[in-house]
Amino acid sequence: MNPIYIFGHKKPDTDSVCSAIALSHLKNALGFDTEPRILGDLNSETEFVLDYFDIQPPLYLNDVLLQIRDVEYSKNYFCNQEDSLYTAAALMRDNHLNAIPLVDDKQVLTGILSLGDITDKILNFDYTTLNASFDNILNTIEGEAVLRFEDEIKGEIVAPSYSSTTFINDVSLDENNVLIVGDRHSIIEYAINSKVRLIVLTGGSEAREDHLELARANNVNIIKTKLRTFNVVKIIELANYAVTMKSDRELVSFNKNDYVQDFIRTTKNLKYNVFPVVNNFKECTGAIQIRDISNKSRKKVILVDHNEIEQSVDGVEDAEIIEIVDHHKIGTIGTTLPINFRNMPVGSTATIIYMMYKESNIEIPRDIAGIMLASILSDTLSFKSPTTTIIDKETAMALADVAEVDIEALFYQIYSHSSSLKDKTAEEILFSDLKVFNTNNLKVGVSQITVSNVEELESLAEEIGFLLEKSVAEFGYNIIALFATDIFKNGSYIYFSECSRDNWETIFGVSNLEQGAFLPDIISRKQQIIPQLVHTIE
Repeated sequence: MNPIYIFGHKKPDTDSVCSAIALSHLKNALGFDTEPRILGDLNSETEFVLDYFDIQPPLYLNDVLLQIRDVEYSKNYFCNQEDSLYTAAALMRDNHLNAIPLVDDKQVLTGILSLGDITDKILNFDYTTLNASFDNILNTIEGEAVLRFEDEIKGEIVAPSYSSTTFINDVSLDENNVLIVGDRHSIIEYAINSKVRLIVLTGGSEAREDHLELARANNVNIIKTKLRTFNVVKIIELANYAVTMKSDRELVSFNKNDYVQDFIRTTKNLKYNVFPVVNNFKECTGAIQIRDISNKSRKKVILVDHNEIEQSVDGVEDAEIIEIVDHHKIGTIGTTLPINFRNMPVGSTATIIYMMYKESNIEIPRDIAGIMLASILSDTLSFKSPTTTIIDKETAMALADVAEVDIEALFYQIYSHSSSLKDKTAEEILFSDLKVFNTNNLKVGVSQITVSNVEELESLAEEIGFLLEKSVAEFGYNIIALFATDIFKNGSYIYFSECSRDNWETIFGVSNLEQGAFLPDIISRKQQIIPQLVHTIE
């Protein structure tokens, strides 16, 4: 079973990452199997926070698209290539499939065998040679070993259908023949003297003692069966190794980690419908059919700090969302069933998760308390953001006691790691925390960073402007802007795409808005920027 993945948005910030870690710890303490994940690279601030409280960063989650391993395909369904056709056909019959993967002794895929391959060759009399193990022959014809000198039998099958005299006079036998015969002693003696590879005695016939002595001298294998000659002739070819009749068509197989959508696209024009499934070591794990796709187990996920499809993991539409914990406006993600949706107008997702710990009566460890406190300080800009509530402040003080840290000292270190633009490229500045959403059929992107030295930003202003216009032309943004927030000056510098100039001038009541203009008292993207933008557009 896959664990429940808990993750924030595609542009990880401290609140989304640390809240995922904290919520995963809570859920696991309550008996769930969860793992925190991230959807992108950590920024320097979040790296500092995790390192400061000695917590390993979550693993990266590329997507939650349906994979073959999420489908109830026929697991452990395969046949050793040296098993008999009879065994392979029985497995196909029992599993209601018309083909079966073939593997070697190490379970590595070597081919595929279909019922069509078997029937075509047998019904067209294209296959009258026995190439089988002695044991396969015994099992197929319900035989009993009389004399056994070899473990493998190979030869042309011969079954006398006319008089003994005619057969002996007209048919030459040698060590390359397998004779199927009833109680016809003269033919048996002739075959032994010809040193045939194998004699199959049918109808419960017994070999005479003098024939047995002669057979021992000539190393002639003998099997007896209660089946009649007619029945043995019909089925003995099924004792052949499965590999002798494997399909000649191109072998199409799938890794169990392959996406279901790729499986559907690859197989839609093929005329067969059973395909081997392998692991990363080419070992066969079973077989999948088109019809198996309807019986799938979607990945289970919990979203924190977002509820917009554009901000979430690729393939979230295929996943089973079982819970959302967020402090943003309700977005575009929908579910087919009712879920736990915890959404509160507070300054940080970590504030909500703290309340969930208290409601569940679960003790918060020092390191988890530390990263939750850092989340609140980061998202509320140390309580300077208008999104800050009394609940955030009370929660932060309680977490500071558990984490044994000073709030002001911790925030100073967090801010020093988040506000420096040293060694950052224009792309990193613009796209590291870009929130993307759609409203009124328009694609909107609002990025926000914190700065303490505006000169560092001004040196990159031309490149940022170029990237903004490129995003409009190449990525289809109708409105896109960067807000560089200086909490000590209590405001933000704005850089915007020219096509969205009118929107920003309307929102902030400014005529002839310039690139890099300082907007006093504007520091909250969630409360002051995006709601006003949406209202203006709609």
